[in-house]
Amino acid sequence: MENYICETCGVQYELAMEEPEHCLICDEERQYINPNGQAWTTLEELVNGEYKNIFHFEELGLFSIKTTPKFGIGQTAYLVQSGGFNLLWDCITYIDERTVARINELGGIQAIALSHPHYYSTQVEWAEAFNVPIYIHEDDREWVMRPSDKIIFWSGESLELHKGLVIHRLGGHFKGGSVLEWKDGNEQKGILLTGDIIQVVADQKWVSFMYSYPNLIPLPAAKVRQMAATTAGFQFDRIYNAFHGIVKENAKLSVQKSADRYIAALNGTLFNT
Repeated sequence: MENYICETCGVQYELAMEEPEHCLICDEERQYINPNGQAWTTLEELVNGEYKNIFHFEELGLFSIKTTPKFGIGQTAYLVQSGGFNLLWDCITYIDERTVARINELGGIQAIALSHPHYYSTQVEWAEAFNVPIYIHEDDREWVMRPSDKIIFWSGESLELHKGLVIHRLGGHFKGGSVLEWKDGNEQKGILLTGDIIQVVADQKWVSFMYSYPNLIPLPAAKVRQMAATTAGFQFDRIYNAFHGIVKENAKLSVQKSADRYIAALNGTLFNT
């Protein structure tokens, strides 16, 4: 019996005697099956391989955690330290004894929260290693490939995990797609950790919004307008996304301007071509 891991998205499945036929996370229009075919691995194989996690101090109370060489989607997880409460925001697949020891040196974690299913990875392994709950919006329940009693399916539009740490459901990329508002981050000016529910783009003064990033399927104008209007009520001046993209300042304005540009492009008023 093994908990197989999809090599394309890095999501771990519940115990099985044989590899699944295909990855349910990848086999839909927001993701993709590798053109070379479905491939599986296990955490044991990864730990016995060449992988390691790199911790990087981003700013006071915030560390990024990234696996090298790249595995799966290649996202970044973040360790948020706020008022004696440590939160792991989003997950990466690779976890080993060295990673656990390093996080414990930094005060451990009290909870895990996820932006959306593409980053569920080995979330249960992480939760069991630290004996903590996992917070996932109930709208994305169907995408949990490895069930666990560690998972708490929260409902509604927001959930305060700790003073000044609030998860908000924005939807968009996934129905339960969520972002983390960290009010005390960035010297109390606030930080928004977005996964890719809001995506920082190459010109890091701007962001974007998509239903599918690899397949370039946009979101409807009305949904983008709703997402931007919701974030206008949050406290933040900086954004970190899942790929280490950072809007360093005036991030709230960047979201509003970017939404306006996106909607204008969809409506055919941004340019003539």
